[in-house]
Formats: sequence, structure tokens, C-alpha cells
Amino acid sequence: MAASNIASSRDWTSGEGVGSAHWRSLRYFGGYRVLVAAVFFVVFLATGGQANLASQDPTLFLWVNSSYVLASFAFLLLMQRLERAFNLQLSLQVICDVVALTILMYASGGARSGIAFMLVVVVAGAGLVGQGRLTLFYAALAALAVLAEQSLRFLRFDGTAEDFIRTGLTSIGFFATALIAQMLARRAVANEHLALQRGVELRDQIRINRQVIRDMEDGVLVIDAAGNIQLNNPRAAALLGLSDTTQAVPQVLKAQAPKVAEFLERQRLETSETSEVLRLPGSGPLLVRRLPPEQDGNILIYLRDVAKLHEHAQQVKLAALGRLTANIAHEIRNPLAAISHAAELLVEEQRADPRRRLVRIIGDNCGRLNRLVGDVLELGRRDLAQPEHIDLGAFLRQFIEEYAMHDSDAGRRIDLTIDGDVFISFDRLHLHRVMVNLVSNALRYASDVAGSVGIVARTTPPGVVELHVLDDGPGISEDDRAKIFEPFFTTRGSGTGLGLYIARELCASNGAEIELVRGQGESAGAHFRITARNKHVRQD
Repeated sequence: MAASNIASSRDWTSGEGVGSAHWRSLRYFGGYRVLVAAVFFVVFLATGGQANLASQDPTLFLWVNSSYVLASFAFLLLMQRLERAFNLQLSLQVICDVVALTILMYASGGARSGIAFMLVVVVAGAGLVGQGRLTLFYAALAALAVLAEQSLRFLRFDGTAEDFIRTGLTSIGFFATALIAQMLARRAVANEHLALQRGVELRDQIRINRQVIRDMEDGVLVIDAAGNIQLNNPRAAALLGLSDTTQAVPQVLKAQAPKVAEFLERQRLETSETSEVLRLPGSGPLLVRRLPPEQDGNILIYLRDVAKLHEHAQQVKLAALGRLTANIAHEIRNPLAAISHAAELLVEEQRADPRRRLVRIIGDNCGRLNRLVGDVLELGRRDLAQPEHIDLGAFLRQFIEEYAMHDSDAGRRIDLTIDGDVFISFDRLHLHRVMVNLVSNALRYASDVAGSVGIVARTTPPGVVELHVLDDGPGISEDDRAKIFEPFFTTRGSGTGLGLYIARELCASNGAEIELVRGQGESAGAHFRITARNKHVRQD
């Protein structure tokens, strides 16, 4: 109970929860008070105190009216200087109105002067300005004041029962006005709260929409009826090469993207959705999709990179092809194993038979098919990359040692160069397979001298890792360079043609690129370069 009383007292004297609109309404109410008091004063002076307004006691009317004018101006100045204690200021003003108007009514001959109806305006205004708080208190105060005035008049002067009936009806009018003002004020407060809630929801929705538009893969443009860019997301700025998107002055579409402006001009009379592929200078083809104009004349445009669409479609096709080839590879592997096993049995049973050479051919081709199946299955697992932070120097040294266990001459022919501390974000198994493909090809075509195959690892600014594998072999012909990474392309009769293709796919799944670097001269040999961003990957 004590806490409730404290909170109630704090609400009475503080201005918390009261916005500038309420103070503005209170100032308007104060201006109305000044106007009423000034009109009474001017009428009194103009009529020389002979008007009905001061018929009972002109002197009392003059003094009270003058005080009322001064108090009205004082309340206005107080509101201008001190926006605190809203309810207290309102209540003091209403009490002043009731007291002053009641005395003026007494000096003007009572309820017949019509001043009582000015109290109705005071009660209604106080109820609306005060948001329905204390409205019934103001009505009761006004009713007690007019009843007291009528009782005093009845005691001092002659009166009739008719005057009390008129006063009672006026008091009932005060309470009716208070109830209506209270309902209207509560409805206004509810509408205000609803508007504030809707405003918050609208701001949240606008913020979410801006976030979604900013992160969209498609470019978004909003063009007004004058051809100015009112809104664009970063993707649209990148596709069209727009200037600063944060500047306050709208950008002219015709100056920034003439091709898009020409497209809109051609579709100006169209009322349905239209689209067209445009080729813009400095970029690839763009699919421009225009939505029908809004009522305000704004046009929404979506921009999509056609190359990205083709790339996505290609990825979908490759994924489907990968699943198909994986299934085929599994189906081939089972009968292939049976054929290979049967060939081994034939070799053991027919060691001196002339047909042994044919059996060996069967075994060799079974081995080749088995390698092909293994390559296809590994290609299907290229999307399962698990990058980790790898010390490239330690990895390559270990790789050469392991490779030399299978090819004793590899350690002599491979020259490793590590430029400082080099780290790379890569799946360890994927990187091992890529290096096996590149190094085995380099050793196959390089000369037999020491250091004929070079492996170089270094970091170039800004944070880019380069891994080079090169040899002193005959190199790759100009015709084969364009097809070197295509699947099933091989210059060796016994190869599967998937080694370099798998290497490229494994690099791509790890966010890296592999390319064939053009050497100097015709005998420069093959030179492959892997480029990757030096990103740190958290280790568990």
C-alpha cells in the first residue's frame, strides 16, 4: 500500500510518461484561458461595467477578472519555463478556472449570466488534456462551486427553487461532460499506444527488410518516376558499378546505368512484369527483371548475374552427374573384382601357358578400371571438405618422405623451397591427393637430374598462399592447355584422365584455385600454381 501511495505521488508531481504533444495541448488550453479572461476584461471596459457580465458587483468582477488575466499569463510562462509536474500544473489551472469563473458568475448575477457553461468547457478541456485522469474530480469541484455560489446567493439575495434546479442540471452536465471527455481521452490514449506500437513494428519491419535486401544475392533497385535511384543494395552497386550508395542526393539512373534506363524506357507502357538480358560494359550479361510500377510511380528492379545462374545450373548438373557416376562406379566395382580375381587364379594355374600374356592384359585393364572407379568415387566426395590450419612446410616435408618410400628416387629429384612460415586452410586428405596428382605427373615427365621437380610454397600479400609445382619436362602443348583440366582428358594411354580434374575440384571445395602457369620458352616444362586465402580455421 505504501509503495502504491509513493508511486501515485510520484505520478502526480513528475512529468514521466508525458510527451511533448501533451505539453503542447496544455499550452493550447492555457491560451484559451488567456483569451477568455481577456475577452471578459475588454467587454467590461468597453461597457463601463454596465453589461450583464458585471451586473451584480462590478468592482468584484474587475478585481477578480484582472487577477484571472494575470494568473493565465503566469501559467503560460510557467509551462514555457518548466515542463515538469504535468498533472499538478493542470490541476492548479483547473482550480484557478473554477474559482475565478464561479466568482465572476456570482458578480454577474448567477447562473443566468451563462458563465456556468464556461465551466463545462473547462471540465471537458481538462479531461482531454489530462488523458482522462482526475476528470470526475474536476467535475465535482465545478459542481460544488456552482452549488456554493447559488447557496450564497440564496442567503444574501432573494432566490427561487427554479435557480437551484438550473444549478443542479448544470452540475449534472458537468459530470456528463466529464464522463464523455474521459471516454474520449481513454480512446485517444489507446489509439496513441496503438500508433506507437505500430510505429515500432513498422521500424522493425523496415530494418528487417533493409537487412534482407542488403544480403540478397540479387541486385535490387528502386527507381522513382523521375528516373532517380531511390534505393539500391550493395549487390546492385557491385553489378552496375554505382557510386557512393550512402549519399543524400539521389543518383540518376541514366547517368549510372544507361542500358538499364533504356530498358525501362522501352517498357514504360507495360503494366505487367517484364525481363530482359542486358550486356553492360565492364561486366557479364545481367538478367534485368522489372516489376509493375507502384501507385506512387516507383519501379522495383531485380538484377541477376547470368553467369552465376549458369554456374549454379552447372553445379546442379555436376552434382547429379556425380551421384550417377558414383552409382555406376559401385556397380562396376563388384564384377570388376570378380574378373580380377579370376585372372589371378588363371595366372597361378597356367604359369607356362602362352595365354598368360592375355591374362596379364586382363589384369592390367582391371587395374586401370579400378583406378578409374576410385577416382570417380573420390570425385563424389569432393564436397565433404573439412579445412584445418596446416603448416605447409611441415606437411610438404612429410609428404616427400612418404612419397620417397614408394619411389626411392623421388627424394633426390624433388627440390622443396619454403619461403618463411606458410600456413594454409585446407582439408589435409584433399591436399595430399592434389599433391599426389601434381607430383606424380611432374616426376613422370621431368628429367632424371636432381631437382628436376620443384615445389615452392610462399605467402604473398595480402594473406594469399601460393603453392607451385613445376618440372623441367617438355611442357604442355598450346592445344592441350585449354583442355588440361577437363574430365577424361589424357595424353597417356594408360591414364584415366581424371587426375587434374579431381585436383581442380578438390581445390575449389576448399576455396582455392589451381591454374596452369605459362612458362618462359618452349622447354619451360609444366608449372601449376595453387592459390588460397590464408584463413585461420579453429581447431577442436
